[in-house]
Amino acid sequence: MTLLSFHDFGIGFRRYSGLLSTREVPVVNGIGFTVRRGEVVALIGASGGGKSLIAHALFGVLPPNACTTGAIRFEGRVVDERSRPSLLGRRMALMPQSVSHLDPMARCISQLRWAARRAGAAADDARLAATLAQFGLGAEAGNAFPHQLSGGMARRMLMAIATIGDPDLIVADEPTSGLDDDNADIVLARLRKLAGDGKGVLLVTHSLASALAYADRVCLIRDGRLEGEEDAAGFSGGGGGLRTAYARVLWRALPQNEFRGGDHA
Repeated sequence: MTLLSFHDFGIGFRRYSGLLSTREVPVVNGIGFTVRRGEVVALIGASGGGKSLIAHALFGVLPPNACTTGAIRFEGRVVDERSRPSLLGRRMALMPQSVSHLDPMARCISQLRWAARRAGAAADDARLAATLAQFGLGAEAGNAFPHQLSGGMARRMLMAIATIGDPDLIVADEPTSGLDDDNADIVLARLRKLAGDGKGVLLVTHSLASALAYADRVCLIRDGRLEGEEDAAGFSGGGGGLRTAYARVLWRALPQNEFRGGDHA
């Protein structure tokens, strides 16, 4: 079942071109892809390519001068200012890129409790403890302030906060940023498990190599455009099973493929 779909979606920014005139500068154009229940879809692109903007548009957190075209749908229903409030936390949740989104002045357990209440979920001590345990976190982590957590623990705390409302869709924006390989694998494996439990996961990342072990499908973003969509299983061998030249270039450029050349995008 399709949870999330983008339809010819674009993002631009209004900028002043004179004292009284403005112009729109497009940065994302013609994006179209879906996320279904039970799968991880990786949205992959270089920094500045527009992938995080796409995630932010879903949650309504674009800058005030942003404007959008096309449509985003959740279970077929257009996501806009009217429908979004009933979806946030309850049906879809964002795991933000930076751990600075954790409130530095509040203990983590208080932030987790607030997220549960915001999503209309149970916020009793047993529920909070069970949620922390799912991510390998105990009472000590819950009672800590964010600065007292390691990088890996802070990422897992963000994931606990994002998922305590049991949303159907989880959007993880660069969830392994700043983590070592072991902690990155823990976070990605947890996202994979959420998909295995019937959730839909949109993984926004710049790292093709780390995403391939956990994603079902890969959407490749370059300069604000969708360059191709591939099954993750196609990234094997010499890349002959990949449909797009850009995907083959990225695959062959990975270190494990000895930076082999090939098609040019």
